[in-house]
Amino acid sequence: MLRITKALALASLPIIFSSNVSADERGDVRAQLEPKGYLYGIGLGLSQEIYKGYGNRVTPLPILGYRGDKLSVYGPFVSYELLELGDIEFEVQASPRFQGFDESDSDVFIGMEERDFSMDLGANFKYERDNWKLSIGFLHDIFNKSDGYEVKAKIGKAYRFGPVFFEPNLSINHLDKNHVDYYYGVRDFEVTQNRAFYKGDSAINQSIGFSVSTPIFFGGFTQLAIDYTMYDSSITDSPLVDRDNNLSMRLLFSKFF
Repeated sequence: MLRITKALALASLPIIFSSNVSADERGDVRAQLEPKGYLYGIGLGLSQEIYKGYGNRVTPLPILGYRGDKLSVYGPFVSYELLELGDIEFEVQASPRFQGFDESDSDVFIGMEERDFSMDLGANFKYERDNWKLSIGFLHDIFNKSDGYEVKAKIGKAYRFGPVFFEPNLSINHLDKNHVDYYYGVRDFEVTQNRAFYKGDSAINQSIGFSVSTPIFFGGFTQLAIDYTMYDSSITDSPLVDRDNNLSMRLLFSKFF
């Protein structure tokens, strides 16, 4: 069953191609793929949920953003560069966390307290050179929903063939026990005959991603991104979960103002 989320998630990756952008130390492909300026557009995200009976999550992605020398804003996704040392940048970042559920999402949640979405704040180290990008980031729940944190490392390299860009990437993320227990745990008073008590522990998840982008359609920039994630056993052992992996896709279209 498809579920349309109400969250106005804003895409952080779609950037319009510009042939006038000169190559820099990031690499000529990276400079063309991620130029600076104001942009707008629309997108759609589709993700398999690992919760029992939840089906697929469909997310509209209105795009409104800005990429500058230091400040990047994509709706509620915000980052600001505080320090640059050679090719290494240190930035602060804020990001919404569109996770959670209520009783209406699946029968497995009946009788459970709602798990809310939240807002994360943290820091990120980024290294870009010769079309490679490596980032290591830390985010903490500032709304105290889970009171948890995430540490994520990601590496990717951008390539170009004619008017088509593509970028494979690998990532690994650590979720602390507070985060896992909030979103995947079952509390004492939520236990039923078919839903056992479960105390979540920290988790390490791994993802493989691939994106294809091109400026050849409708005078804008089109991107298709696919990610495959493998979940830690501390998540998949939860009685709320019936999958150990998921596939997510995003189709995005954007233009500069």
